[in-house]
Amino acid sequence: MTRRSRRALPATLAAFVLLAASVLVAVCAIQLALGERPLLPYDSLAGSLHDMTWSAREVAVAGGVVAAIGLVLLLVAVVPGKARTAPLDEHTAVSVRGLRNALRSAAQVDGVESAAVKVRRRRVRAVVRTRRSVADGLGDTVRAALENRVGEFALARPPQVVVRVKALRSTS
Repeated sequence: MTRRSRRALPATLAAFVLLAASVLVAVCAIQLALGERPLLPYDSLAGSLHDMTWSAREVAVAGGVVAAIGLVLLLVAVVPGKARTAPLDEHTAVSVRGLRNALRSAAQVDGVESAAVKVRRRRVRAVVRTRRSVADGLGDTVRAALENRVGEFALARPPQVVVRVKALRSTS
């Protein structure tokens, strides 16, 4: 079970564009039904569109823009979103955020000042900072702690653990 991110932003933008177009058409239709001058004058709009040919530059540009927007919306709909859960087995999963937080706390071994952890599908990447002048063995210690914590989660596909140690510079 892998939950993916929702496409809220593209869906919201498309909905607002369609809503604005619908409201504009409805307002013009109501104004015409009441015998008032419409917001968009139909006669002048229809006349200018009637005077255009299919080979006109404006028609080609408008068609290209609409096709590009449609292609972008189609790609956004088809390409899978970022995984928000890591599968434990066929029916259960753990959130990637929870896994990342647990691994960040596991990386706080003796000598580590701070830790940043990125969880991807096949790799866990940790960057730890230390104030030690000699950081020999710290990377291996952090890697062992992270691999132990990943093992406790019993993920369906355990990721590879990569650790990078950065020594903080002395301020004195």
